[in-house]
Amino acid sequence: MLAVNLHEAQVLGQAVCLLEERALFLPAEQSLLVSDVHLGKAETFQMAGIPIPTQVNQATIARLKRLCEQLSPQRLFILGDLFHARQALVESVLTPWRQFLAEVGAEVTLVVGNHDRRLVQELAAFEMACTSAVTLGGCLLSHEPVQQSAGLNICGHIHPVIRLSSRLDALRLPCFWVETTARRLTLPAFGDFTGGYEVAIAAGTQALIAVEGRLLELSR
Repeated sequence: MLAVNLHEAQVLGQAVCLLEERALFLPAEQSLLVSDVHLGKAETFQMAGIPIPTQVNQATIARLKRLCEQLSPQRLFILGDLFHARQALVESVLTPWRQFLAEVGAEVTLVVGNHDRRLVQELAAFEMACTSAVTLGGCLLSHEPVQQSAGLNICGHIHPVIRLSSRLDALRLPCFWVETTARRLTLPAFGDFTGGYEVAIAAGTQALIAVEGRLLELSR
């Protein structure tokens, strides 16, 4: 099993560890944070006649399980959009998630996202807490961005990616997106089949990219 690379950083006064697996660890709180998992998105597309392989769910859950095994967090927070849609709630998606919840050694909390709000009754059947927001060690955990005057808002929702280009090529990489004035850290989407919103570096913003054992910091 490959070791997890923890990239320590200070984000607006908050000590965090950025993970190449597109997750965040808060060492002071012994908490693992992920956002925008979108389980069952492949199945949703399949029902629309678009052939997408179902293995994407298994890979996403396996990656989350590995992080929990190696970091042993006391708490796991999912910052919204655990499931993609009601069409995603089929047994091939639900059974692996139930098994994960039964085996994980952490208290699991879902901060309800815009995709989850349509599934409130279905979510109640799982062994996890569901809430609209969480205050944790000076941080406000939410799905959509929230304006903060103090502390740090850690959120998801926009699936931030940054474009890196040269004269010959270009690529888009998931990033942790820091907005200083808003006191906000936006997590990249954890899911493997989610797409991304391209952010642009401007004054007071920073893109943090955890990749291949390094932490790249892009800012102006």
